Amino acid sequence: MKLRSLSVKAAIRGSQYFVLGATLVMAATEHTHAQSEPLGNIVQQFDAYRSKALQEKLYLHLDRRFYACGETMWFKAYNTDGVLHKPLDVSKVVYVEVLDETQKPVLQGKIALKDGTGNGSFVLPVSLASGKYKVRAYTNWMKNFGPEFYFEAPVTIVNSFTSLGLAPEKAAAAYSVQFFPEGGNLVQGVSSKVAFQAVNTKTGKGIDFTGKVVDGEGNEVAQLQPHRFGIGQFTFTPAASASYTAIIELPDKQVIRQKLPQVYEQGYSLHLQELNAEQLQITVSAAGPQQLEPIYLLGHARQLIGVAESARLQQGSATFVVDKSKLAEGITHFTVFNSQKQPVSERLYFKRPTQMLQVKAASDKSLYTTREKVTTNLLTQAQAGQAIPANLSVSVYKLDSLQNESATDIYAYLWLTSDLRGTVEQPSYYFTASGPQADEALDNLMLTHGWSRFRWEEVLQEQQAAYKFLPEFDGHFIRGKVTDAETGAIAKNITTYLSAPGRHVRLYNSTSDETGLIQFEAKDFYGPKEIVVQSNFKKDSLYHFEIFSPFSEKYAARPWPALELEEHLQQELTQRHIGVQVPYAYHEKHLNVFSAPGIDSTAFYGKASATYLLDDYVRFKVMEEVMREYVPGVLVRLRKGKFHFNVVNSPHSTLFNTNPMVLLDGVPVFDIDKIMAFDPRKVRKLEVFTTRYFHGPEVYPGLVSYTTYQGDLAGFQLDPRSLLVEYEGLQLQREFYAPAYNNDQQRQNRLPDFRNLLHWAPDVVTRADGKAALSFYTSDQPGTYVVVVQGLTNSGLAGSRSITFEVKQQPL
Repeated sequence: MKLRSLSVKAAIRGSQYFVLGATLVMAATEHTHAQSEPLGNIVQQFDAYRSKALQEKLYLHLDRRFYACGETMWFKAYNTDGVLHKPLDVSKVVYVEVLDETQKPVLQGKIALKDGTGNGSFVLPVSLASGKYKVRAYTNWMKNFGPEFYFEAPVTIVNSFTSLGLAPEKAAAAYSVQFFPEGGNLVQGVSSKVAFQAVNTKTGKGIDFTGKVVDGEGNEVAQLQPHRFGIGQFTFTPAASASYTAIIELPDKQVIRQKLPQVYEQGYSLHLQELNAEQLQITVSAAGPQQLEPIYLLGHARQLIGVAESARLQQGSATFVVDKSKLAEGITHFTVFNSQKQPVSERLYFKRPTQMLQVKAASDKSLYTTREKVTTNLLTQAQAGQAIPANLSVSVYKLDSLQNESATDIYAYLWLTSDLRGTVEQPSYYFTASGPQADEALDNLMLTHGWSRFRWEEVLQEQQAAYKFLPEFDGHFIRGKVTDAETGAIAKNITTYLSAPGRHVRLYNSTSDETGLIQFEAKDFYGPKEIVVQSNFKKDSLYHFEIFSPFSEKYAARPWPALELEEHLQQELTQRHIGVQVPYAYHEKHLNVFSAPGIDSTAFYGKASATYLLDDYVRFKVMEEVMREYVPGVLVRLRKGKFHFNVVNSPHSTLFNTNPMVLLDGVPVFDIDKIMAFDPRKVRKLEVFTTRYFHGPEVYPGLVSYTTYQGDLAGFQLDPRSLLVEYEGLQLQREFYAPAYNNDQQRQNRLPDFRNLLHWAPDVVTRADGKAALSFYTSDQPGTYVVVVQGLTNSGLAGSRSITFEVKQQPL
């Protein structure tokens, strides 16, 4: 297939998402068309950008956040559109990686998506060092927009087979303090709100402190006191040519002196405040010669425009009153543009969503003994009394000093953290808490974690950018490059073939573009394989082939918390170490069972015109005899000492006068002499296609396909100019295993069971009545266990729920 540019209009193939999204934009911005031309141009360019830049949001439900080497990490991927949060069936592959503290991937997998969901797993090798890691996930399309768009979640992995280096109880802390002027900059003579955040960089959590802000002469201009999670704000008016310093006293009595951001002589400032329950007031102030120029305000939430207004600065100030009813739920970006259409100030505002997926979960008891059956009933509702089907994932694990309940859920991620920069501590707080203090904490979060999912330079440029990475509609893209083997120069318009020897005959082709790039759409390509990349060496004999890694090589610049394992955790770490080894000692045969991917095993060319199972015939030792005696649809010719095949063109009762596509276990063989020299006793099946076959841009004058008994080429020597490389396809789905204790004999079995993960169910679907049930068994470990349920409906409602139960030791 040739590489091509792609508009997302075509990419989503008329999806309802795009039609509805475009309708919302038109309705929200209809009133702006009669306004100033620059504002109309901004709106039009924004809408044009949005129509091409489809946003995918990807969420990964991890079974836990603390692992020991040797355990399995389970996960489920939910892919949604970035506007309505509906499951998005565009990308069919998600790339999942585990990164160490140097941003080096230590585990990688390609997970198949269907209807916007997919699940997979990683067995954590004992070669990993103990530390903090990050799990990230993204699609091929998301690689166009940068690593900040990828899903990321921190996890802890401990290697209990090596020295853990447990730290003393009170290790020295390290702190970071940042300041964020509202709207972006401090401008002299303009009253400004400044937010701040202080965190312990080892834990990533906010800290409490006291402090003040002083000018260059030591005069106090403001006091500092965090409101929640180390985040707070203060207001002051910076003077001309002044600099300011924050003096902060930390919990350990350490004092930090830190400069505030620069004060500008000219510029813009933005201030947002709640005017009343229905309205916001946005005041834009300016210092400098631009005090009388027109300005433009654009407010959009997830690229849906809700506000587009213009005003003229009067004595350096202009005020906009915004009806909250015009704003979409979630984070709205208010951006101010100057008369040259340049973005000069931005502010985030959060409108709490009014609907979510109500998930109810209840176990049949609150207290169980070891090795007892637990039944959990689930109910999903759009609102109280209104049942709705949902696609859920469920994890059940033990809570202890090592493993706490995850602070991230799909609802908070889609509505909040996916659209913010940095780490949000306890994101669920902003949805469960209410009242003035919660509102203040939410506004502080908007001030300190501002981030846009695009750059205005890309939106306002004259020509929209072409996207390098296409959505993987039908399968995994295998990308590479063709160059001249002698000079290294780019080789364009070279037809290249990719195949993977096997019983399931698959062949892909691609023609190199102007830059030498090739791209194969490998549908149903599962598991580890050896792939062969080659051209027709009878025609193109001087080319070098390269296959790229499909994983992103760009990484988000986010803080990386340090691993802290204290001495009092020794006993639980020892218990975890034993628990890792028990399954391998007694249940190893159950740990590596994989589900069949359910793919079509038919050869890519479908039903052949004729099929020959050679064991049904007298076996000849020479391939020429086989072809002449048994295969009337292929005539063997000898010209100038070289063998040729002429396939009968059966619809027209004529012969093709050029060689057909000849395959051995799916690998093209362009030299007929080589296939004629192959031992036919190694061939199990021979198939012939006696018409023209259209394969992407290629047309073959018939097909002749040989299949060996094992699908491994049976010793056939490939052309040394071919590229032969190990390649990991889509991940085969590992089956979760847990012992069952259905009767007294099983319960009294003396084999130990030290599981801390009792159950993992990635595909729980509630019925039309919203109900579903699942069952599992407790292990030999008493303690508190949590059931975590997360999920999504087809209409885009997301939700989660967690409940706990206790397990006590079974009486002897």
